[in-house]
Amino acid sequence: MNTELVADSIPLIKLALSDEQCREARLSRDVRYDGLFFIAVKTTGIYCRSICPARAPLEKNVEYFQSAVIAANAGYRPCLRCRPDSAPGSPAWQGKNTTLHRAIHLIDDGALQQQSLAELAERLGISDRYLRMLFQQELGLSPTAYSHYQQCLFAKKLLHDTQLNITSIALASGFNSVRRFNDCFKKLFSLTPTQVRKNAIENKHAQAEDIVITLSYRPPYNWRYLQQFYAARIIEGLEWCDENSYGRTFSYDSVDGFHSAQGTGERISHSETPFDCIGEFTAFHIPEESVFSVRIQLSDLRYLNRVIRNIRRCLDLDADIEHIESRLKRALNTEVLAISGLRLPGVWSPFEAGIRAILGQQVSVQAARNLVTKVVGNNPINTNERCYFPLPQQLIGDEFSYLKMPGKRKETIRLFADYACDKPLDDSKALLAIAGIGPWTVHYLRMRGLSDPNIFLIGDLGIKKALVKMNEAFSPDAAAPWRSYLTLYLWSADLDSATVPIVNNSVITENGHV
Repeated sequence: MNTELVADSIPLIKLALSDEQCREARLSRDVRYDGLFFIAVKTTGIYCRSICPARAPLEKNVEYFQSAVIAANAGYRPCLRCRPDSAPGSPAWQGKNTTLHRAIHLIDDGALQQQSLAELAERLGISDRYLRMLFQQELGLSPTAYSHYQQCLFAKKLLHDTQLNITSIALASGFNSVRRFNDCFKKLFSLTPTQVRKNAIENKHAQAEDIVITLSYRPPYNWRYLQQFYAARIIEGLEWCDENSYGRTFSYDSVDGFHSAQGTGERISHSETPFDCIGEFTAFHIPEESVFSVRIQLSDLRYLNRVIRNIRRCLDLDADIEHIESRLKRALNTEVLAISGLRLPGVWSPFEAGIRAILGQQVSVQAARNLVTKVVGNNPINTNERCYFPLPQQLIGDEFSYLKMPGKRKETIRLFADYACDKPLDDSKALLAIAGIGPWTVHYLRMRGLSDPNIFLIGDLGIKKALVKMNEAFSPDAAAPWRSYLTLYLWSADLDSATVPIVNNSVITENGHV
């Protein structure tokens, strides 16, 4: 049994699904429930995905958990056959405690690899004692134990999916010591990384400089709409898109970088550059397997987990679409939706989403695209083949003489960039205080840059046109907390003919966008 994660007493965590629903889902191996719960088999001490191909155990030998971490905390090891580390992520934390939600999000992004628990607690505005209490009450383990398990689950996926060596995987998983990585991995899984690697299938399709990894989702997934949405706004050199794939470049600077950590054992070295990390990815859709095969190039493996998490967010791979659509039907007062499987098309960062929104004020989608192309084209780190979206500090002093737009809007970009240099972009009130930024811009930033699922763009031009066609039974609040999907639905569905049109180039204004 796992000795590091087990608490003195494990709290009762209520599943969103009943045991009977879990039983039916596991016996049918319904892929729509993959990642929403995990099956632990008492007789083997192993936990599995709901779609595990192994022979289904007797119900009396089974118990259900809402997450892999909680199953591990109860003493179970992950199945090497169905690989729980490859399941779609569960939707955003559904608990009522917003502080815990923020803490989990920050830890998943590597916060405890960069700073101490006390520093994280200070960032959250609470004491480290209260933070530990929150984790103990809700998950039954400490924040540090939660972080270690997530790091090791990610490492296990890399051992299975890639040809990276053990040292590189340790680095990519947030460990600055190979010995510490080996010790933690063995304690959690009762296997060494080398033993897991021997059971992995060699990835023969990866080029030497590439990392190829498989990211799964729960169907239905409307790739056609997502692909068209990206294609209509694509910036050449920064992004690329065809019928079956979407890709783009990205960069991080020292502000986003990782602090050095104290540790023992073999040290892992890395180079320092003005831009800590640059890279690119291409995600290829494989609908028959409900996965994307993602090819990643990265200059610094320390960012790999963060990059993969952001790819999942941009492609909205973790949505529980059946639950979301049940809320949409309630809001629309209908039994059948005109379009199904919509996913939020994310932008790589909230800063980029904000700049795109500001440049898109009072112009068409094509005109906004041209303006963004010029801003991206002036980034000095661009190459002949690839462009990178500028970082906030690069735009503060830019006169934007190459942009044909009002001077006040140029000043808004500079003010927004200055704010983004040292402040998070999740404070709506602070953003609204910036001259030239209104509610639509902030909401658009939140919906696409932060993937906030609950944004209904009531002042949006496309939404206003759609609302004219709605009957009195329409209730947008009934779609909460998934109103962003209602916004997408009203943008995309032809409410007269119940068909799906091609994404168009309608006019964008501060209060209107399609």
